[in-house]
Amino acid sequence: MTTYNFIGNLIRAGGDAKTVKGNDSGYLTAIMYMTPYKTLGANLCPMAETAGCLEGCLNTAGRGAMNSVQRGRARKATWFVQDRDEFMAQLVKDLARFENYCTKRGLKPAIRLNGTTDIRWELIKTDGGQTVFERFPNIQFYDYTKIANRPLDIPNYKLTFSYSTASPAYEKQCEIAIERGMNVAVVFRNKEGIPATFADLPVIDGDKTDLRFLDPTQCVVGLYAKGKAKQDNSGFIQDAA
Repeated sequence: MTTYNFIGNLIRAGGDAKTVKGNDSGYLTAIMYMTPYKTLGANLCPMAETAGCLEGCLNTAGRGAMNSVQRGRARKATWFVQDRDEFMAQLVKDLARFENYCTKRGLKPAIRLNGTTDIRWELIKTDGGQTVFERFPNIQFYDYTKIANRPLDIPNYKLTFSYSTASPAYEKQCEIAIERGMNVAVVFRNKEGIPATFADLPVIDGDKTDLRFLDPTQCVVGLYAKGKAKQDNSGFIQDAA
C-alpha cells in the first residue's frame, strides 16, 4: 500500500490507520481532530448527549489515547472557539497546501473536517464570504454526523448519519435521516457481529475503507467498536441480534 504524509497546522494525512486504506483508490484523505463536545462553553458535538455517544467517542481510540494527541486536539478546539476568523484563515491555508500536495502526486484530495466533532461547516464562512466547500470545489469533503437536518445538496460534501438507540429523541432523528435518504453508520460491538441487513437496509463493511462518498445509496455502513467504545452500553453500540 502506498503511503503519504501530509501535516498541516489543523489537518493531516497519512497518520490515520483507517483513512490510509483508501490510498490505493486514487484518493488521499486528510482529517481534522479536535476535542469533542464542550470546549470553553461551546458545544462542538450538539447531539452527543441525546445520541449517548460520550463514553464511546472515538476520541479515545488509537493514537487518541495519548496525552500529547489530546493536548493537540484541545489546542485546535480552543483556537476554533476563541478566534474563529484566524482559525478559518489557517484552515484555508492548510486546504490549499493539501490540494497542491495531492495534485503534484496525481491524487484526488478528500477531507474530513469532523474527525471527532460535529460542526456545521456549511454555516461557517471564510474571509471571502464563501464556505470551504465553495472555496475548494475540487476537494471532496465528507463526514459522519448526528444532525439529521443538515443539507444534502452540497455537491462536494457527503454526510453519513450516525445511528444510536440511546434515547427516543435520537431514534426519531435516525428515522428522519433514513427518510431523507441518508446512509446510516451503525457501530457494532464486535466485528463478527455485523449482520447482512439492518433496519431493512443492506449492510456494507465500513471498515474496508473510509471513503464514505463512494458508498452505494440507501445502505447501512457497518463499523465495529474500538477503544473504550467496546464497553459502551448507552445505545450507541449495537449488539448482534
